[in-house]
Amino acid sequence: MSERTALTELANFVGRSSLASENMAVRNRALAGITGRILPRKRSVGDLLGVVLALSSRTRRMVQDPVSIDLDVFAPGGARAIRLSLGSQR
Repeated sequence: MSERTALTELANFVGRSSLASENMAVRNRALAGITGRILPRKRSVGDLLGVVLALSSRTRRMVQDPVSIDLDVFAPGGARAIRLSLGSQR
């Protein structure tokens, strides 16, 4: 019984979106607003240069050998206080 009620409500549905408007100017404005939010903005030369530099540095980092850092901290008495290793051990 509830399925029939839901189908009846769906059959009686009236769209209230600006896209359902019969006025083409209103519909075109609504579509332009949607596509304006979806499509990427035009990029400047500076934006494109930033992308190229980021990709270049990322590629350079992938080619270089990984770096590891060993740091030893000693207490005033000469004993090791902290040993910290960052990076992969080979």
